[in-house]
Amino acid sequence: MRRLEEKIAIVTGGNSGIGKCICETFSREGAFVISYDINELPYACDNVEGFIGSVTDRNRILELVDYVKAKHGKIDILINNAGITRDALTHKMTEEMWDDVVEINLKGTFNMGQAIGPLMMEEGAGSIVNIASVVGEYGNIGQINYAATKSGVIGMAKTWAKEFSRKGAAVRCNVVAPGYTMTDMMKTVPETVLGPIKEKTMLKRLAEPQEIANGVLFLASDEASFVTGHVLSVNGGLRL
Repeated sequence: MRRLEEKIAIVTGGNSGIGKCICETFSREGAFVISYDINELPYACDNVEGFIGSVTDRNRILELVDYVKAKHGKIDILINNAGITRDALTHKMTEEMWDDVVEINLKGTFNMGQAIGPLMMEEGAGSIVNIASVVGEYGNIGQINYAATKSGVIGMAKTWAKEFSRKGAAVRCNVVAPGYTMTDMMKTVPETVLGPIKEKTMLKRLAEPQEIANGVLFLASDEASFVTGHVLSVNGGLRL
C-alpha cells in the first residue's frame, strides 16, 4: 500500500526544485497534492494541482484553504517549503534584503501554519513539515537573514508540535533541514564552487532532491506517527 493513500497535501513553493520533487513523490505515494506557488504549475503530474498565490497573502491563503476544504473535505499534510535567499554580509545587507527574506521564509510559514494548523487540530490529526536548512542549524557567512528565518521555522515547528497536539489531537509538526542539494539552479554553479562544499560533507557530495523528499515523506506519513517536534538533518554530514 502506498504511504499517503487518500491523503490531501498542500506544498508551498511546489513548482520547482525540492518542492517539485516533494509533490511528485507524494503523488506516487497516493496523495492528492496542491502546489501553492506564485506561478502557474509548469509541469504535469498525476494528482498534483497548482493554486497560484503567495505565502505572504493571508487572504489568498484563506481562499486556498476554503477551496481545498470544499473540494476534498480535509487537509492532512502541510509542507512549508517556499523560501528565498538575498545574500550579503551583515554590514552590506539592506533593509529590503532582510525584510524580503523574513516576510517569505518566516512570516509566510507562520501564515500557512496559522491558517491550517488549527483546522488539523479540529480534525484530530495532521502532519506539518517545515523545510529549514543546514544554515538554520549552524549559520553561514553572508546569510544572516536566511539563517535567522530557517532557525525560526525550527522553533516554530517545535512550538506547533506542542500547541496543535493539545486536547488529544494527533497533529505532528517536524522539520527537515537539507544540506546543499543538486537542484536545477545548483547545476549552473561552477564545480570550483561546488567542490569545496562537497568536501565539507562526510559523504563528499551534494544531496539529490529525491533524498530530501524521502525525508519529508517519512515525517509526513504514518510511519512517523510517534515523531513530533523533531529536526531531521539531511545534509550528508555537512558542517559549515
